[in-house]
Amino acid sequence: MIEKTFEDDVYQNAKSWPFEEARKLLKRESIKKKGYALFETGYGPSGLPHIGTFGEVARTTFVRHAFECLTGMKTKLFAFSDDRDGLRKVPDNIPNKELVEKYLEFPLTSVVDPFGCHGSFGEHNNNKLMEFLDSFKFDYEFQSSTDWYKSGRFNEILLRVLQNHEEILSIMLASLREERAATYSPFLPISPKTGKVLQVNVEEYRVNDGTIVFRDEDGTLTELPVTDGNCKLQWKVDWAARWTAFDVDYEMSGKDLIDSVKLSSKICRVLGGNPPVGFNYELFLDGEGKKISKSKGNGLSIDEWLLYAPQESLSNFMFASPKSAKKLYFDVIPRQIDDYITHLENFEKQSPSKRVDNPVWHIHAGNPPRSETKISYSLLLNLVSACNTDDKSTLWGFIRKYIKDATPKNRPFLDRLVGHAINYYRDFVKPTKNYSVPNEMERKALTDLKESLKNLQSLPNTATAEEVQGIVFEVGKRYEFENLRSWFMCLYKNLLGQNEGPRMGSFIVLYGIENTIGLIDDSLNRS
Repeated sequence: MIEKTFEDDVYQNAKSWPFEEARKLLKRESIKKKGYALFETGYGPSGLPHIGTFGEVARTTFVRHAFECLTGMKTKLFAFSDDRDGLRKVPDNIPNKELVEKYLEFPLTSVVDPFGCHGSFGEHNNNKLMEFLDSFKFDYEFQSSTDWYKSGRFNEILLRVLQNHEEILSIMLASLREERAATYSPFLPISPKTGKVLQVNVEEYRVNDGTIVFRDEDGTLTELPVTDGNCKLQWKVDWAARWTAFDVDYEMSGKDLIDSVKLSSKICRVLGGNPPVGFNYELFLDGEGKKISKSKGNGLSIDEWLLYAPQESLSNFMFASPKSAKKLYFDVIPRQIDDYITHLENFEKQSPSKRVDNPVWHIHAGNPPRSETKISYSLLLNLVSACNTDDKSTLWGFIRKYIKDATPKNRPFLDRLVGHAINYYRDFVKPTKNYSVPNEMERKALTDLKESLKNLQSLPNTATAEEVQGIVFEVGKRYEFENLRSWFMCLYKNLLGQNEGPRMGSFIVLYGIENTIGLIDDSLNRS
């Protein structure tokens, strides 16, 4: 049983989407019979794992934890890899493509590993998936399609598909184009001669013998058992068979699979199963607004996100608005980190009923850490930009003046952020820096700001970020800028060489008044 940390009614009244999803499972009789709820996520290892794959596991885990809190019941999560599928094309983002080209149409666990470190391409990608899920400490059970087929554990459901092949065909054929329907079969035989997964017409279904008859690649009429890994199911039928064999209670999928879910649900019922509760999330888009593809590798990779941001920020990205299409590219990273920091700061001030709807409650399975930083990632980026350094100790010199007694040891999350900010600045900010030359009005305003900061510097007490921000506002109001945004744009372009920037009051206090005056002098001397 799950130990509950809040009163039951707090969970019952929670409004965040994972709780809404979890409530859909409360009436499933299959859960009561098993004594646990089974969640499943699918992975197609035809390409390297990407963040979309992680997103499905993370979101499913949010729902899983919410269900545990609502009911106190046990749960399981199967991370299922369809590694028995045939390789349709060579991915763009792998080495040694010429080696892999020889294995088109072979099961992924029979394709040579182009990376040279595992027994097959499928095994390599499965291990990459598990390494990543383990790094996030997900609680899951990895399941391999190849293992289930070849071990015989799918035999019973395969024979059931054979027995009901006519009804399954009637469901599927109505959804297919005429040319595809002419050769469609629920079964994909694996050639005993070549080892390829064959898309061929099945000439005879021998239900009593548990076999199918088809013509192999050389035209030979061949009879093959549907069991023990000799055949693979077409994927929509495979999905339904898996739901039935495992008795899956919950599985989410992308919006592009809505029609597939409907077909697989019908087939699941034909096989005597009860389709799982579902949830359709929107797809991720790359920097150009195109759908992310594993084979193209056109989105952010797992390693790339973690180079520029902490793991928690990626979970925050997955939690927010799962039914809205979102751009998944480098420029979303700073906002996601700062949103996570804000949620963490808010959590400590919230009531229990508000906390369970806070993203960090779900990200950390009900036990988020204490907030340890008052510095946003955006502010850190601008500090790195102003210092133009990759030396963490230099940056910590400024941070210690801003947060008394702060050290990398007692602020480990902040220390990680500093490292990420250095990487992000190096790769995305520094190459685009372009300092402006101030015009006459801007020179007057910058000179005014410089003198105002000098006056502030002479006062005995250290000014707060709010006080400095007020001074910056007042200086901007004294000049004929179109609006205050134009004034701040002037500061960003002239002092930082960027079109966007931080809250100036916080930045000046963090960077130091004297150092900021130095930036102003550099700008005034620029020609």
